[in-house]
Amino acid sequence: MIKFLEMPMNKVRQFKETHSSVYEFIMFNLLSNIATIVNFLVLNISNSLIFRNLSESPFSFWIFDYSIENGGLAGFLSFLISYAIAQCVNFIVQRKLVFNANNKLHWPIVIYALTVVGVYFICLYVPSLIIAPLSQFVGNFWATNIANMANIMIQVIIIYPVLKFVVMKRVPEQSSSSESL
Repeated sequence: MIKFLEMPMNKVRQFKETHSSVYEFIMFNLLSNIATIVNFLVLNISNSLIFRNLSESPFSFWIFDYSIENGGLAGFLSFLISYAIAQCVNFIVQRKLVFNANNKLHWPIVIYALTVVGVYFICLYVPSLIIAPLSQFVGNFWATNIANMANIMIQVIIIYPVLKFVVMKRVPEQSSSSESL
């Protein structure tokens, strides 16, 4: 069995060495699915169980219009919480398993938090634009999940470059002789 897996693993290692950026992007997307699964679970549990009684309460604040057709306060809170939890999971997974970052966290966390908040506003606004029109064709459950898929695509487009080029850095480790200086 081990011999059977050896050849494909060698191909993966070779691909990783020759196309490291492509491999990293593939791993980013594959491992982002952990956060995606968490996102969908929290969204649907929140929307159908935890905040279900709030779905008939419209919520409107600033650019956010969560009318009853858009899921009401239940929809807003469900998207809000699912996004926050998914981004926490995503940060940990990406830092440890994709980028192998070892840089100090103080400034990267601030930059990541600002990026996440910016994307937060976009991802809370998008559902208020598309759920009501989609619901007419696919029903509220599927419209909510399609809106969530759109949000996830937006997140990848914005967050990946920020993680790769700003937040998740691999710095050379100092030798023990330089530490004593």
